[in-house]
Amino acid sequence: MTVMPRRLLQSRLSRPFGLPRLPRPALLALVAMQALGFGLIATPASAQSLRELYDIARGYDAGYLAALSQAEASRARAEQAEALLRPTVGLVSGVSRTQTDTPLGGMRGLNNANVGVSAVQPLWNHASSAAVDKARKSLELIDADLATAEQDLIVRVTQAYFDVLAAQDALATAQAGKKAISEQLASARRNFEVGNATITDTREAQARFDLSTAQEIAADNDLRSKKIALDQLIGKPGTEPAPLEQPVALPSLPADEVESWVGKAAEAPNVRKARTAYEIAKLETRRTDAGDRPTLDLEGSAGLSHNSGVAATSSGGTGFTKNAKVGLTFKMPLYTGGAVDNQVKEAVALEEKSRNDLDNARRAVAQATRQVYFGVQSGQAQVKALEAAESSSKLALEATQTGYRVGVRVNLDVLNAQTQLFSTQRDLAKARYDVLVNGLRLRQAAGVLAVPDLDAVNALLKK
Repeated sequence: MTVMPRRLLQSRLSRPFGLPRLPRPALLALVAMQALGFGLIATPASAQSLRELYDIARGYDAGYLAALSQAEASRARAEQAEALLRPTVGLVSGVSRTQTDTPLGGMRGLNNANVGVSAVQPLWNHASSAAVDKARKSLELIDADLATAEQDLIVRVTQAYFDVLAAQDALATAQAGKKAISEQLASARRNFEVGNATITDTREAQARFDLSTAQEIAADNDLRSKKIALDQLIGKPGTEPAPLEQPVALPSLPADEVESWVGKAAEAPNVRKARTAYEIAKLETRRTDAGDRPTLDLEGSAGLSHNSGVAATSSGGTGFTKNAKVGLTFKMPLYTGGAVDNQVKEAVALEEKSRNDLDNARRAVAQATRQVYFGVQSGQAQVKALEAAESSSKLALEATQTGYRVGVRVNLDVLNAQTQLFSTQRDLAKARYDVLVNGLRLRQAAGVLAVPDLDAVNALLKK
């Protein structure tokens, strides 16, 4: 049995198989680097907060601006209906010449010029009253559409924001992993050169290094794509989202039970819109049913006319004549060819459709709220599990490195431990982002998402 000299043994324990001697904290920093909460990465001086980018998107996003324009058009259209109950006033004027050939008098001409004002004030019109009520009710649709557009923009900006952060974390993970593997590859090569390891260790490390290079390229490309998506959303190139403050403190899910969230969903924009559409459909039925009912209008006119010519003497003389008229006009439809009856049938069928659409909207929102609620719960549990896994992976890596130093673990074991730690850190960061985004989606599903909820997420970012 060959006994290794004590000095050589101590040297190999302090610097195993050619690996440069590193302090334990520095070695852990190399492989753990916290690249996902990568506290070693400083926040760029030009980093923008989530709220800043949202405010920019409000003035740029085509979908949101289209909703604003549609709302303005809908308000103007609703105002048009109000004119049905208001008086109409018009200016009336004309000139004419009439030639009359009588047996006794021969040809006689009459020249007439008149100018006047006429007005009509509806007094009783069921169809117009129902149309006005319908237009006023449609204003509630505008509010629901705008709320939907604003909530959708909040979620889209937040999702794009954290997609970029997740892609940055994935790239940092790939780069840190590649660096650690390159160190392991260099160590394996040195060990092989001095005869302390086989070529297998070198080839395994080389394969891992090549794979990490490919992963780095893919992660870099994914980050570019995510940044392009965020830039497109806000219309501003070169955005730099601020990362989460370290240590990360995720907000807890409100203590309300899932059915409490479903109850809030009764006022979700989609439900409000469907409910308003149902009420409008009932008003449309009322309007069409009034198509065969009588109407009563107050009409009046005042004017001035001038007659001249041979026939003017027999018609009252030449010169100016003043006239004024006021009265009531009553109209009663007697037969419309069946148009009104069929319009009523159509309106009743569409009213029933709107009622079913309302039921469907309520069920869809309730289902979506439950799904997102349990998704948030699951996400929070996953974050806790990954936090525990991260701690365990760090300890496992430390133990594996110690075993490698004393010769009881091989190079592949260290590579596997490093890969496990990096993957866990990447998954943990992504899980945290998903919890934040899904927390907003839960409020969106329940119809209670607002800008203050976005501010609460924004407060978790580095200042």
